[in-house]
Order: sequence, then C-alpha cells, then structure tokens
Amino acid sequence: MAKLILVTGGAGFIGSHVSKELLARGYSVRALDSLVPQVHGPERRRPSYLSPDVELMVGDVCDPAVLARALDGAHAVIHLVALVGVGQSMYQIADYTSVNNLGTALLLQALSTRPVETLVVASSMSIYGEGLYQDLDGNVQIAQDRTLEQLKMGDWESKDDLGRPLIPVPTPESKMPALASVYALSKFDQERLCLIVGRAYGIPTVALRFFNTYGPDQALSNPYTGVLSNFASRVLNGQPPLIFEDGLQMRDFVSVYDVARACRLALETPAAAGQAFNISSGLPMTVKEVAERTIRAIGSSHIKPAITGNYRAGDIRHCFADISLARRVLGWQPLVSLEQGLEDLAAWLEGQTAIDRGLEARAELAARGLMV
Repeated sequence: MAKLILVTGGAGFIGSHVSKELLARGYSVRALDSLVPQVHGPERRRPSYLSPDVELMVGDVCDPAVLARALDGAHAVIHLVALVGVGQSMYQIADYTSVNNLGTALLLQALSTRPVETLVVASSMSIYGEGLYQDLDGNVQIAQDRTLEQLKMGDWESKDDLGRPLIPVPTPESKMPALASVYALSKFDQERLCLIVGRAYGIPTVALRFFNTYGPDQALSNPYTGVLSNFASRVLNGQPPLIFEDGLQMRDFVSVYDVARACRLALETPAAAGQAFNISSGLPMTVKEVAERTIRAIGSSHIKPAITGNYRAGDIRHCFADISLARRVLGWQPLVSLEQGLEDLAAWLEGQTAIDRGLEARAELAARGLMV
C-alpha cells in the first residue's frame, strides 16, 4: 500500500508541484489548503493545475479538528503552509503571525500526540537577511543593516566599518539569521519550531530554505507571490517590470521542479534529519538581468525594466546560496537552468491572463511609510 503524504498548502504553487513529484514516485497525496482568495481568487475553487489524484481537504491549518482529520492515516508531512510576502508581512502582521507561526505550532501540537515517520518544513532564504560578505582584505563579514539616511541617498551597497564596500559571497547554512521582516521572523519560527519539536518527539525533521522559486502555475495576480511572477504579470499587461533600488542587487533563482525534487529527497534521506538545507541554483544574478531575461522569454523585447530607485522596508541587498550541503547530504542538485526554466514559464504564460496589482501593492507600502 502506498504511503500517504500530507502536504499542507498542497494546492498552492510549490505544493502542487511537490504533489506531482510524489505521485510520480508512487506515494499517495493528501493536500490541506484553505484556498485563500489572494492566491486562488474569490471563488476559492480547486485549481485546475492540481493533479486529480490528489485528495484535497479544504480547511484552515489553525483549526485543530481540521488538522486531526488531515493527519489521519498520514505517514509523513511536508509543511508548506505560509502567507508569503516580505512587504505585506510588514502591515498584515497578525495575519502572518497567525498562519505561519500559530499554524505551525498547532500542527506540531497535533504531531506530538500522533507522530509521523518524517516531517519536512519549508523555510526561506529570508531568514539570512543580508547574505554573507567579504571585505576587501578577504575577511568574512556579516553586513550591518543599511541606514535609512544611506538608502535615501541611493547609496545601496553594504559597507564595512571603514566605509568600504563589501563583496557578496555564497551564503552557507551556517550563517546566523538576521531577520529583517515579519515574514522572515515567521519562517525562522516555522523552521526552528519543527526542528525542536521533531527532535523532542523523535520525528525525523528536515528544513529546506527555498530561495526565489519560479515556474508554471504561480499566482500571477498575487503581487506578493514572487519576483519572477510579478515581472511576468507586468509584461503580460504591456507594462515594464518595476525594480527597487538600482536593479543591481543579486539574488538566486530556482525552478519549482528542482524544489519539488528536493522535498521528495528530504523525505527519503535519513541522514538529512535535524538539518536545514539551502535549495537554489547557487548562481547569483542581478534583479535587472532577471527582468530582462523574463521580458525576452515572453517575447516583449520592446518593454524595458523600470528602475524605481525606491527602497522597501525589509529588503536586503545581496543574497545567493551555497548549495554544497544539499549536494552532499541529499544528493540533490539543480537540473533546470534559468534559460530552460524561463522557456518553460513563457510557454505556460501563453495561455494565461494576469491582473497587474503591482502598483496597488506599492501604493499600500508607500501609504504606510514602508517604501522610501
């Protein structure tokens, strides 16, 4: 009999791809999802991209009775439920804390009386704050928060104590967290809660720190879902992608197919228990370059990215991953290049429509003084 895996947030972007990966490997999948309107629209219907072989349970992770039903018969849990969005988390503070922190605590409370064979939790690159740096002498440095005065002058780069620019280097899992947003704090809380409770109750637990994930089935009309989908939504509406700061901030992008495979490997690798792993490409790229590549992939080369020169509260300058630990322990490595991933995304986008809410989201931040 196939093992039943409960995927919380299983009707979402990453969850649906994780479900397909598990089904292809012979598992049974139950998805618990509340189908929030911001992601799934006001109708809150079962998404067409969710495999028909997935048992969908519509319910709230903060409801103990729902959790008890969802866990019935489950052999393992992949916990993906979270409200997602650095900017939005800075004003929907109670909502993010309730779903991300309390929801995880209630899941773990349920697991304390009904343990499973394995628990995998989605963490985030956001917990690092700034990535790792070196100074001009080659010494490893932890960057301090950029000051408001510095940002207002458009002086974007992190500096050492002598005022010299720091050089970004790959960020390993050993870097201490630097929590710059409510979202980052909630993801760190999810990660640590799961690892602590898992250890206490003998549940092998693995945390996966996802970097910027992209691919088909991302919610194009949700301005907080991810930078690549935001860019695509703007371009589909004939508008330029909006880029904060000067566009030269570096990030690390990973295909959702690679993320789904990492979730399965975390489930199947006993040696991974008790550890956290970076999941990304390990290849840094400026946000401006990613915007330009997205525009070309969609075939709208007449559109140019709009560099706003604005700063958003909670944003960091540079962060990209050292993925050597995932390679060594999980036997995982990214298989989808950005070029391949963008071609795949562009093919999916041909049949999509998107409501561009980028300006609406920016206006909300500006009204609350969260954008400089």
